[in-house]
Amino acid sequence: MRKTCLEQVYRLALGDERVFFIGSDLGEGTLHAFREQMPRRFFMEGVSEALVVGMASGLALEGRIVYVNTIGTFLTRRCFEQVVLDVCLHNLPVRLIGNGGGLVYAPLGPTHLATDDIGILRTIPNMTIVAPADAEEMKRLMPLTLDHPGPLYIRLAKGHDPIVSRDDVPFAIGSAMLMREGSDALLVTTGITLKPALEAADALEKNGIEATVLHMPTIKPLDRDAILRHASHALAIVVVEEHSVIGGLGSAVAEMIAEEGLAGKRFKRIGIPDAFVDRYGSQALLMEHYGITAQSIVTTTENLLRRHGQPVTV
Repeated sequence: MRKTCLEQVYRLALGDERVFFIGSDLGEGTLHAFREQMPRRFFMEGVSEALVVGMASGLALEGRIVYVNTIGTFLTRRCFEQVVLDVCLHNLPVRLIGNGGGLVYAPLGPTHLATDDIGILRTIPNMTIVAPADAEEMKRLMPLTLDHPGPLYIRLAKGHDPIVSRDDVPFAIGSAMLMREGSDALLVTTGITLKPALEAADALEKNGIEATVLHMPTIKPLDRDAILRHASHALAIVVVEEHSVIGGLGSAVAEMIAEEGLAGKRFKRIGIPDAFVDRYGSQALLMEHYGITAQSIVTTTENLLRRHGQPVTV
């Protein structure tokens, strides 16, 4: 996914002289051709992320479309004030590419784990947040980023993620993607959690439970109509994300359901608890530890349906 994203930036730059790239010690190898062919539009500024965001904002004020690439935690935690005041306050076409969304940098510990990036950026007016499921979905997203109005945060996964998206489902920034439809439960996902959700839906079907899988590659603005349409007839709603359960997609969906007064809905968020990640290892091991898995989704959904009085065959 990372390589695909940066290759798409290069392709966009070939076709549009407004496109500039600024890196912070990341992406130089992948964008070698960009640096060689368009050196006046390629900058590698090192470990100076706040400066990079300010620099991108200045270029955007002069009519450029700027793609900034660095680690997600640095773009969100370290550069929060610059993102708010330099980028979003002026509603500038700066595209923040956040490497290592969620638990990707598991070997490096909590300083590098972007488990709160969505929650941080959701609070900022004018910000759009996207998290594709795989490289093919990234290919469909990137051309749309060129003329997207205002700031954009692109959350990148690890890379070499299994392809689970489908090109027959129309892709648009701000729109949900219906991956599967069922009458009993609603599974809402974003980013790479689409894969375990689809696997969970298959397993639930064997137990006589039909689940809708609604994929949200755009977390902000959220496709309110799509969520409410499917939530209205679901007996159980489960939101799955590789992010803190506070402030992310699950919080956004919960807020929406509460405001709409959808009484009687059984609801659960699956994600990272409200605590610093205190383990090292691999992304897969940490996702297993926090229950961001197909089996956890199945168990959670079945438990919610039992509480609702829905018969569940196991």
